[in-house]
Amino acid sequence: MLQSPPQPTTPEQSSAESAIAPLTIAGRTFHSRLMTGTGKYRNFDQMRQSITASGCEIITVAVRRVQTNAPGHEGLAEAIAWDKIWMLPNTAGCQTAEDAIRVARLGREMAKLLGQEDNNFVKLEVIPDTKYLLPDPIGTLEAAEQLVKEGFAVLPYINADPLLAKRLEDAGCATVMPLGSPIGSGQGIRNLANIQIIIENAKIPVVVDAGIATPSEAAQAMELGADALLINTAIAQAENPALMAQAMGMATQAGRMAYLAGRIPMKAYASASSPMTGTITG
Repeated sequence: MLQSPPQPTTPEQSSAESAIAPLTIAGRTFHSRLMTGTGKYRNFDQMRQSITASGCEIITVAVRRVQTNAPGHEGLAEAIAWDKIWMLPNTAGCQTAEDAIRVARLGREMAKLLGQEDNNFVKLEVIPDTKYLLPDPIGTLEAAEQLVKEGFAVLPYINADPLLAKRLEDAGCATVMPLGSPIGSGQGIRNLANIQIIIENAKIPVVVDAGIATPSEAAQAMELGADALLINTAIAQAENPALMAQAMGMATQAGRMAYLAGRIPMKAYASASSPMTGTITG
């Protein structure tokens, strides 16, 4: 039976394929560009449903809360199918570089116990500020340098500071994760200009983390050229977490496609959609 010759790929198809091209972090590929978390859900069922609805492949887990069976984290290790979801242990609750390094090591061992033998990822958080939960840039850099030496793939959570982002990249971090606004604040992206500078200059993936509250804000971050997003509170605390998770997943993909498609330039004046020639005249 004769087969039809392969059809040429159109530019539109190429763009669509690029939009869903895998995200690569430290040599590992992921098809989803949305990462989610495990905290602040009302129960495990909502968490599991939201993870599935979001389409995410990476979820971040607070090592200390799992280790201590903190409220809402009892049984978390058993509640998720770790053969399908990549764990991103985080050092939440650490106020110093030394503390974060110790917890990162515990996180790597925790991932091994759950069957992810080759998981050396860590979301690095060094946060001494208890009111605004803003990360310590000096402690973060110190911890990142040490953890990179120990073979970790470090994903540091930082203020939207372009100079710090470049220092962390030079130190060997796998990504940088600038905050859009303070954790859990739902303020959206308040650091737009700085995040754009970070994206333009980074040679590693940029993951916008914290502050995103709505799908429109998720799409906006991706339209800037961010490589991925990490969204937790906006999903977990929504009235319908699973539905919000699905919306965030779709917005992340739409924003990525829009970035690759390229928006039209802004003008100070109108430009007619229809040609002015060949019109019917009276």
